[in-house]
Amino acid sequence: MRVFITGASGGIGSAVVPELIAAGHEVLALARSDASAQAATTAGATALRGDLTDPEGLRAGAAETDGVIHLAFGNDFADFARCVAEETLAVETFGAALKGTGKPLVIASGTPAVPGRPSTEADPAPTEGPAEGRGRNAQAVLDLAGQDVRSGVVRLPRSVHDQGGPYGFASVLIGAARRTGVSGYVGDGTQRWPAVHRLDAARLFRLILEEGAPGTVVHAVADEGDTMRAIAEVIGRQLGLPTEAVPTESFGFLGNVFALDQRASSAITREKFDWRPTHPSLLEDLEAGGYPG
Repeated sequence: MRVFITGASGGIGSAVVPELIAAGHEVLALARSDASAQAATTAGATALRGDLTDPEGLRAGAAETDGVIHLAFGNDFADFARCVAEETLAVETFGAALKGTGKPLVIASGTPAVPGRPSTEADPAPTEGPAEGRGRNAQAVLDLAGQDVRSGVVRLPRSVHDQGGPYGFASVLIGAARRTGVSGYVGDGTQRWPAVHRLDAARLFRLILEEGAPGTVVHAVADEGDTMRAIAEVIGRQLGLPTEAVPTESFGFLGNVFALDQRASSAITREKFDWRPTHPSLLEDLEAGGYPG
């Protein structure tokens, strides 16, 4: 299969590309810079210059390939609405290009937070709160199942990690600790964050691309939930800094997100796709140190 992928040089995409190539697929990678194009080429992909604001380029990539994996997202939390709007444009463009083709469209989204229990693949995406825009985009992709698109959503946990980085939301804690001299957590720190190693997540993206039925939702969750305080304590030890509770607003836009208990299960995903995470946990990767500067 020839696969068009956005976000190919990102923390997850840079693991998905070699996963696809090792399985015998060809990859056409959207590249918004010379550096991204070089990274894609080095990984064995073919680069297509463009970005998420270029619908013609997105349509061309979808037309030239047998399926799409959409991973690119701005992650500019100072202008989150713009990042969601770019994702919306990409989803709408891919949907229009793939309708009636039977081709797969797989996108990344986030696991929802459900009060009192771990969220599951059966829980709907959030339509209220900080992540509501991404939730609507994920649902729009799932709705394409009724228009002959083999649509799938891979929900990622708060920390998609690898030793030496990136660490997902845990990278935000590392950066804040270095800036402030304190490894901080919100509230009493008992709220839990799910996590997955990026190589385990990459394998799941490939499985859904290859095997997912239209309208598939999976959870790329290895660790159901580590407490924010436990994560902060490991970071504090590695950086030689004290671990303390800090105000929610210390983390800006993300503060209210960090305050939520966000456990997530992947039991349905594991049973249906025989997906078994095999790589180190978030706490193991953080304990190994070597955080990037």
